[in-house]
Amino acid sequence: MASKLFASKLNQLRTLKPLHFQPLSTAAMTAPSLTEEEKEGIAMKGVKISGRPLYLDMQATSPVDPRVLDSMLPYYLSRYGNPHSRTHLYGWESDSAVELARSQVSSLIKASPKEIVFTSGATESNNISVKGVMHFYKEKKKHVITTQTEHKCVLDSCRHLQQEGFDVSYLPVGKDGILDLDLLRKSIRPDTGLVSVMMVNNEIGVIQPMEEIGQICKEFGIPFHTDAAQALGKVPIDVEKMNVSLMSLSGHKIYGPKGVGALYMRRRPRIRVEPQMNGGGQERGIRSGTVPTPLVVGMGAACELAMKEMEYDEKRIKELQERLLNGITSKIDGVVVNGSTERRYAGNMNISFAYVEGESLLMGLKEVAVSSGSACTSASLEPSYVLRALGVEEDMAHTSIRFGIGRFTTEAEIDRAVELTVKQVEKLREMSPLYEMVKEGIDIKSIQWAQH
Repeated sequence: MASKLFASKLNQLRTLKPLHFQPLSTAAMTAPSLTEEEKEGIAMKGVKISGRPLYLDMQATSPVDPRVLDSMLPYYLSRYGNPHSRTHLYGWESDSAVELARSQVSSLIKASPKEIVFTSGATESNNISVKGVMHFYKEKKKHVITTQTEHKCVLDSCRHLQQEGFDVSYLPVGKDGILDLDLLRKSIRPDTGLVSVMMVNNEIGVIQPMEEIGQICKEFGIPFHTDAAQALGKVPIDVEKMNVSLMSLSGHKIYGPKGVGALYMRRRPRIRVEPQMNGGGQERGIRSGTVPTPLVVGMGAACELAMKEMEYDEKRIKELQERLLNGITSKIDGVVVNGSTERRYAGNMNISFAYVEGESLLMGLKEVAVSSGSACTSASLEPSYVLRALGVEEDMAHTSIRFGIGRFTTEAEIDRAVELTVKQVEKLREMSPLYEMVKEGIDIKSIQWAQH
């Protein structure tokens, strides 16, 4: 009897319920209660803070929506069958759940469920797309076109191809981060086998002109790949209008679980790739390996929620972005927004603060979880290659902070972030001799610095 009640309760968990916004972020809500020692402060990696920081790093990862977690739990606890087991109920119900998730993902990008291949994340999807396409067509195609501001996994995949003898054109972008369409057209060669352009940039949030790029690729008959990890569920996507051949997607950027992603592969005209992993032939042989049912179910649920709430989220996040930017610029000067202010996703606000050392600013903002760029390259002390590609001067590139706003961000968190940021910038500028010189009207760029 108890087992029946337990199973009944798990079935109820699958029902998606309306979201009630909480006064705290999801990350804070799900954190374990503090011990007596932790109440006096949290110490980690040599840093001690009074409590859990505000989370404003949504481009690195997003908290799992509680409704997504609800949909996943049954497939961890009672419906734990392998979706590739064809001989019993456990396998059948898992397979059914995977196919439902496939249709949920495809609906969000206006594709067919048959065009969705589940992967471990956008990095794997990017590798399959870039290397897989060029390897398959290697006898006739030897040239790839991408941009200098792509995600590191696309750039590294292209460098790998170069080591194998392929040619790659890394196109520059304008000061606003947008690709010049005429330059793209001029860069196409008879042996160009792929164009890969990120839809929404992970560091600066600019949105590329996808339909125009897709039209150029269609005109020349070239497959068009886009990394849409930062775009899925945040901006409208229509693979037909954009003429996309391959699209990389991620689960943990849209309030889903980590460790799962998807690859859209167009069926008509059919795009072919060489698999990057060998095994049991799952996912039509494109991506062998057992499909992780709970993770896939979570990604499907996250896509369904995004479809229903994208318009509301976009409006609310835009208001919070304006609150953040206006709050900072009304109190301090020398603030520069990196990337286009017109063509950008509102939840990504990359700002540089003049006359401030970036690492010092980050360390001073211990109560706010923000970053200076991509989480995949944050271990490097070099200035962001994305900002350098925009022509941002090295000193300003070093002072950039990326604020990531999301579904669970509150007005109180934004106000607190503004307060802490302004306070820290003012504190650092008080110690900066350069800022003193600027206030006195001295043009720093005209100074000839002597070397000793």
